[in-house]
Amino acid sequence: MTPTREHRNGLLATTLAFVIWGLFPLYWRLLIEVPSFLIIAHRVIWSAVLLIGGLAIVRGWGWLREVWATPRRFWLLGLSSLLIGANWSLYIWAVNAGHVVETSLGYFINPLLSVVLGVVVLRERLGRLQWLAVALAALGVAWLTWQSGRAPWIAIGLSITFGLYGLLRKLVVVEAVTGLGVESLFMVAPALAYALWAENGHGGGFISGWGWRNDALLVMAGVVSAVPLIAFAYGVRRIPLSVVGLLQYIGPTLQFLIGVLVLHEPFASSQLVGFGLIWAGLAVFAVAGVRAAARSRQRAAAA
Repeated sequence: MTPTREHRNGLLATTLAFVIWGLFPLYWRLLIEVPSFLIIAHRVIWSAVLLIGGLAIVRGWGWLREVWATPRRFWLLGLSSLLIGANWSLYIWAVNAGHVVETSLGYFINPLLSVVLGVVVLRERLGRLQWLAVALAALGVAWLTWQSGRAPWIAIGLSITFGLYGLLRKLVVVEAVTGLGVESLFMVAPALAYALWAENGHGGGFISGWGWRNDALLVMAGVVSAVPLIAFAYGVRRIPLSVVGLLQYIGPTLQFLIGVLVLHEPFASSQLVGFGLIWAGLAVFAVAGVRAAARSRQRAAAA
């Protein structure tokens, strides 16, 4: 495959991943009759069936032995599975409780929080534009907290769990889909136990109570969860990270538009000020990323 075609395919795959993630609120709202924690349990179960089953068919069990050979990697993936499980749980609950706009805020904040984690944990250095972006986002969150009388806890929780998840996955040297398979192994047992407990007279209705439509949507939740993860893992290795950084705003932008225009969640002018500060921070951050990428290309050409 030529480099140009590789880049094009990577761009399409990564864009597809972010578009699917951005449309997720519409999918989870179709399951509003099902308790949120049971949606999460089925999402984990059917994702694990697809990921672990696919890895076992394509690679056998060598991928698991490879990770288990380094216990530190194995247990760090266990910790990352807790973080992504918490992120999924908070997200689905928030969507079906009518907080889609605030979930979009969490994923707008996330890239800038990741920058801060890079400074604190990885001792990375930031330029002046990047610090300005972080400051604008912090002002936006402070404004929203002052206006509403409470911190946007859903947004903060989503950004922290996903930011820490990304940090751990950066620290664990493992192929993307293999890492997802190991995380699925950690999550599937408690999810299956909870689903079986619920079916034993504690609010469950799979096959017997929620109807075939909801049952089919729950099974398909595994596909709609795994496909963007696989597409992202494929695409991110074929396009520059600066491009990935710009594309990642597709998801929260679609979520925000769905929350306001489709689900008609309230959005006051005072909130627009806070969101505007955060969007300004993201714009500054994107400009800084493009300039850094251009300087890298110039250095590479000179070398």
